[in-house]
Amino acid sequence: MPAYMISLVDVTDMDQYQEYVKRAPAAHQKYGAKIIARGGRSLSLEGEAPPGRIVILEFENLEQVEAFYNSPEYQDAKKHREGAADFRMMAVEGA
Repeated sequence: MPAYMISLVDVTDMDQYQEYVKRAPAAHQKYGAKIIARGGRSLSLEGEAPPGRIVILEFENLEQVEAFYNSPEYQDAKKHREGAADFRMMAVEGA
C-alpha cells in the first residue's frame, strides 16, 4: 500500500537550507521517493494554512518511509536543515 510523507516547512535561513536541498535527493532516489508536491501554490479551504512550503513524497509503503527517514543519507541531509527551517513531518498510508 503506498504511503505519503507530508512535510510542512517554514524556511528561516535560506542559505543554510540550500545545503539540505542539495543532499536530500540522494536519499529520495535510494528509497524510491516520488515527489508529488514540493512548495507549489496552495489553497487553504478550512482553517489556517501552514506557513511556508508543503512537500508530499510518495513511497512504496510506510516501512519504506521509515527506512528513508532513518537512513544515513537522510540523517546527513537533516543535519543541514536543523536551525534553517521549522519542520513538521508525518506519514500516512494511502488508500
